Amino acid sequence: MEEATLVHCVSGCPGAPGSTVAPIQVGYEPLPPTLGRNIFGRQVYQLPGLFAYAKHIMKIDGRAGLFKGLTPRLCSGAIGTIVHGQVLQRYQEADQEEEPGASLKEPVSSWEQVIKETSREMVARSAATLVTHPFHVITLRCMVQFIGRETKYSGIFSPFVTIYREEGILGFFAGLFPRLLGDVLSLWLCNMLAYLINTYALENGVSTMSEMKSYSQAVTGFFASMLTYPFVLVSNLMAINNCGLAGGLPPYAPNYSSWLDCWSQLLKEGNMSRGNSLFFRKVPAGKLYVWEEKRFR
Repeated sequence: MEEATLVHCVSGCPGAPGSTVAPIQVGYEPLPPTLGRNIFGRQVYQLPGLFAYAKHIMKIDGRAGLFKGLTPRLCSGAIGTIVHGQVLQRYQEADQEEEPGASLKEPVSSWEQVIKETSREMVARSAATLVTHPFHVITLRCMVQFIGRETKYSGIFSPFVTIYREEGILGFFAGLFPRLLGDVLSLWLCNMLAYLINTYALENGVSTMSEMKSYSQAVTGFFASMLTYPFVLVSNLMAINNCGLAGGLPPYAPNYSSWLDCWSQLLKEGNMSRGNSLFFRKVPAGKLYVWEEKRFR
């Protein structure tokens, strides 16, 4: 994925964007396309990839520019890990109190067990996402500041004060619903596909069965994250929508009335996958981007 100021991860959950994307997801393209070749050898215009934008950021802000938003991102990861682990631990304790020998009664591969484990994982991830979303919002806004050269969201505690003063409590949860929805759909899709593949497509008794099953989990996870990427994109756009930063205002981003309005407009523009690739970024036919004219000419 491609997010914000380009180098650290924006979310630790499957299906979330990597941190090389926030400005690119918004539609910010400061560098013009170049003529290259696709995998079939045909000449196409390609948008700059990760390394080109990393160099662009370092040229303007130095190496420190690659790590904007890193502090709230680390806080989000640490707190999310703790919350996620605590929720799953409570489930385990409840099982031990009710049926100490329950783990011996049902095979791990059973459909009922998959449903049970996935449901618990969904609750744990949702709780972690809910608690850490304010840090996620601040992370995105810190990175998007690169577009307008703002310093509105700087420091450790001042971003919380800024959001509360300007948007109230709800400002900390901008873009939460599509993010939660995308995480839940990605989790269920990944686990259900992995279960079906491991149960019906892979034969038991093969020497490399455990390795094959681990690979199928990775493949289905990647597939699920690709399918649910539009939720990630919409969530990130809503997190910075009309927040006072240049990147969240026209001409970079329209003012969306709701996440459904954002989804609808992206769908009409054909931009539902904007920002989901780090390399080989083909210029979409018929799409308009905001270029810095002096660089374009």
